[in-house]
Amino acid sequence: MKIPTPHIEAGKEQIAKSVLMPGDPLRAKFIAERFLENYECVNRVRNMLAYTGEYRGKRITVFGSGMGMPSIGIYSYELFHCYGVDQIIRIGTAGSLSDKAKLRDVVIGVGASTVTSYAEQYKLPGVFAPIADFGLARAAAEAGERLGIKTVAGNILSSDLFYDDDPEDMEKWAKMGILAAEMESAALYMNAARAGKKALCILTISDSIFTGEGLSSEERQTGFTDMMKIALEIA
Repeated sequence: MKIPTPHIEAGKEQIAKSVLMPGDPLRAKFIAERFLENYECVNRVRNMLAYTGEYRGKRITVFGSGMGMPSIGIYSYELFHCYGVDQIIRIGTAGSLSDKAKLRDVVIGVGASTVTSYAEQYKLPGVFAPIADFGLARAAAEAGERLGIKTVAGNILSSDLFYDDDPEDMEKWAKMGILAAEMESAALYMNAARAGKKALCILTISDSIFTGEGLSSEERQTGFTDMMKIALEIA
């Protein structure tokens, strides 16, 4: 059945109930080619590639989200509300704000602090705390242990800014125990909460905001197989 959204061309039956969502659409292509069997490309609109296939007998869709909360907000909303997706697991990169999260470490985002205005649409009488689904977060930690992959769980920062004009901002977040900064998870968690669905963010540390060390763009696109394996195990 065709679902008319401005951003997804797939039929409803072409999207699985469980979705892995990397930011980079080419990472979605890499995951499909590397890990999925019998996969097909189900979305090419705006070059936001999506693939549905099987992983160890489980039907899974891998769908790019693009960069930033407005972008993942659109795709996750349509997947939850129009396609009946039950859970979305974001697999992305982040900049470390803590010595507990080192280069290439896998971070499980239990909570997503944020400076975005995304929650204003809900007209809440206070401040909403975007959090992951506990069952998915626990499953990710347990999967990491089974696979021999070290994970670090905690609070992350979802920011609208990649280039922040105030260099002291990140230092203030670090003082509050924030492990790493990225740009999407808070919106995903809010959309999941509003839809009554499940969401989790699993990140690989690609650079350190304070030391300046980092990985190449190619390594970011294809080199983070540990978080992919964890996500596939719990999808």
